Amino acid sequence: MKRTTWILVGTVIALAIIAFFVLRQPGEVSTTEGSGTMLVSYDSATVDRLEVNASGTSVVLEKQGNGWMLTSPLRYRADQTVVTAAVGKGKNIEVKNVVSSNPEKQRVFQVDSSGTLVQMYAGGNLVAAFRVGKPSASYTETYVRREGSDDVYLADGMFSYTFVQQSKDWRDKSIYRNEPDLVKSVTYKYGDTTFTLAMNDSLWRLNGDSVSQPTMRSVLGSLANLQADGFVDSALSAPPTQVALIDVDGTQIRFCQNKGTSNYLVQTSQSPQWYEVQEWRAGQVLKRKNDF
Repeated sequence: MKRTTWILVGTVIALAIIAFFVLRQPGEVSTTEGSGTMLVSYDSATVDRLEVNASGTSVVLEKQGNGWMLTSPLRYRADQTVVTAAVGKGKNIEVKNVVSSNPEKQRVFQVDSSGTLVQMYAGGNLVAAFRVGKPSASYTETYVRREGSDDVYLADGMFSYTFVQQSKDWRDKSIYRNEPDLVKSVTYKYGDTTFTLAMNDSLWRLNGDSVSQPTMRSVLGSLANLQADGFVDSALSAPPTQVALIDVDGTQIRFCQNKGTSNYLVQTSQSPQWYEVQEWRAGQVLKRKNDF
């Protein structure tokens, strides 16, 4: 090897040794087994407010009536499953031994102010607060810290997927929702071409002729839970060009060109909200006569 290569290898080894001893000082050794102790304890059924602060951005979710609402940085119906999962996950973070009790090392594990702060409230009272830090080297564990404590723990699981999200990730992405078995007619319009599929004598038919029932069931399943990949919250500079319209029992779903991409802008007659939908997802419902 060249001399420079040996120097580089020696430097890497030296840094690895230093990191090993720095992170394994007395009181900073983790274990592969859970301690049976949870990071925080609270009654998830009483939680009615969740605040998540990450990278200088604050997301606030509040339970209103029977559902969760995103109330900051904007107001929008929340994804009920995502929020419920986060509230439930927070009380089930089982920690291992203390990794560090040194406040100066909190930044190493990203559980200082750079970490994600999660706060749970019930009836206006703070019932739990903790920091979600970086993942472990194996990416199967996460460094966490109870707010107000210097103890840093390693916990099983990748909690960044649950808590470290942008506001759009907490929003309800449903564009249209219905029970497939309740749908009686679906009309497609492409420019001057229009055709309607209707349920007749327990079979889906097109102009009186039976169509592929498995294909129709697949389309209905995709239509019944059509999801957005993004949201358009700013005013559109110009009306987008419509390329297709699907009428499901009187509810119109418009698919428009999203200039510069292969994706679609989608809007329904039920809401003024515009959504972004990827091409592959739109392809599950945008069908031509020959597809049936």
